[in-house]
Amino acid sequence: MSISQIARSIGESATLKLNEKAAILRAKGDPVIHLGGGEPKSRAPVDAIVAAAALLNSGEVRYTPADGTPEMKAAIIRYTEEFYGRRVSPEMVMASGGAKQAIMSCLHAILNPQEEVIFPAPYWVSYPEMVKLCGAVPVPAPPEDGTFYPRLADITQRVGSYTKAVIINSPNNPSGAMYSAEFIRDVVEFCEKEGLYLIMDDIYHRLIFDGRRPINAYEYAKDLSDQSKLVIINGVSKQYAMTGFRIGWAVANPELIEVMTNIQSHETSGPAGVLQRAAVAAINGVQSGVENLRLTLENNRNVMIEQLKSFDGVKITRPDGTFYCFADFRAYEKDSTKLCNFLLEKVQVVTVPGIEFGMEGYLRLSYCGSIKEITEGVERMKWALDPNSPNELYIGDRKLVRDW
Repeated sequence: MSISQIARSIGESATLKLNEKAAILRAKGDPVIHLGGGEPKSRAPVDAIVAAAALLNSGEVRYTPADGTPEMKAAIIRYTEEFYGRRVSPEMVMASGGAKQAIMSCLHAILNPQEEVIFPAPYWVSYPEMVKLCGAVPVPAPPEDGTFYPRLADITQRVGSYTKAVIINSPNNPSGAMYSAEFIRDVVEFCEKEGLYLIMDDIYHRLIFDGRRPINAYEYAKDLSDQSKLVIINGVSKQYAMTGFRIGWAVANPELIEVMTNIQSHETSGPAGVLQRAAVAAINGVQSGVENLRLTLENNRNVMIEQLKSFDGVKITRPDGTFYCFADFRAYEKDSTKLCNFLLEKVQVVTVPGIEFGMEGYLRLSYCGSIKEITEGVERMKWALDPNSPNELYIGDRKLVRDW
């Protein structure tokens, strides 16, 4: 079989693969605890469900415009004005099949083969693969000071003649780090000065803790004309717990949105009408569910941090937002994939290896499940890794015996 070079260079999504593995084990009846997922357990807003059901009941489920229905675009415009303080035109908005597709369409629109895209490390698992799908080159930028908080110099020292874009994801998946306002300001100003595209992946921007407020890249942009290279990405998956609805969007200059829409029209025709109707209702409806989810996640984070503190040698940076804690387990095992497989095999706890996010020896642990799952999951992990643990552990009515 002949497979393209680009296809051969792309790895599978580690997070989606682990979701599949966990589902298979659960279907077998195994007592799996999934600490690897990025999916809120709360229900989608009632407004969204009712709106989707109404359209389904009408039977009028048809093709939609490639860049989104007028109602969807109006909701995005309203959202952008409310949360970013900027009124944009419909020509600056494209709805998509999730924030991931919006980023992918943007990269296809701006990248030529061998051009480079810089993003801080640790990074979301899909960024390198998405760049490679365009025949371009991903350039991770780990902070030189060893933290999860990059400085402008971490970006600028990697800029060269092939650099085309910078991607910033704050709060960050997997670290939960929320980058400083000063850093965002510096990156916006630098990208404008150098003529680079700046893609702001803001998918978690309302899920932040400890009294923090979202940072708005528009506040630091001097060029808000039709030549602006600032792109804002967002969606309903995280803040509204609507991961399966697959609706996201991009806000950018009209010319770029037109090209992205052309690309999307040939790839998927456009986002599904039923799902757009649900997203519109979520954005325009009662917003208390977002705050309830944020408070739940903040409490869950606190519980997970306290649980992890019981480990000797595990280093933790307190997450500022998102669903994730990115913990340093190198004191136990430097090969994160090996450690991940060990925990799944021995105590049936799903984690995500740090190497998938560009940092070896770490595990991404999700706290978007229940308190019971968090506490029991971390307790199982400690039993498996701590040499001073008892020889036996009961999981339900199953007795596990340490044989390692």
